[in-house]
Amino acid sequence: MLILGVDPGSRHTGYGLIEKDGPDMKVLAVGTLSPPAKAEVPERLAYLGRAAGEIADEYRPDTAVLESPFHGMNSRSLVVLAQARGALMAALAQREVEIREFTPAQVKSAVAGNGRAGKAQVARMVRLLLSFEGECSEDATDALAVAVCCAQRLRMDRISEIHGRRK
Repeated sequence: MLILGVDPGSRHTGYGLIEKDGPDMKVLAVGTLSPPAKAEVPERLAYLGRAAGEIADEYRPDTAVLESPFHGMNSRSLVVLAQARGALMAALAQREVEIREFTPAQVKSAVAGNGRAGKAQVARMVRLLLSFEGECSEDATDALAVAVCCAQRLRMDRISEIHGRRK
């Protein structure tokens, strides 16, 4: 199964594509989408939509997963983030990619075993879980964490299904 993790942002959007094969996970692609710095919001959104579409066309992920926004943001930042998420989700949905979302606490818990883990701990665990030694931005590392969370949750969902059928 191919899982595309996305860490949305209007200035920098991280992405990480992992392949999950049973319990094994490996990184297939990782990077950061950065619209031109001086571009206005509509142009940045168009850039993100096009770039997400190109990634989906090239890799054909089975599912894409985004971290839901946290509530501590100011309202202007939250609106721009919601717009970026919308552009990304629309581009992926047009290509019939299943879209999932997880909260920051769910991601941290799945990756580091603690819903309040710090960024450094999450980044370290992502590298360990994926045996990944390549270079990537903080946004891309966050995207890989979201993808790992999805892979872990899918595994747990399947286990729950199996146990549910046995009753």
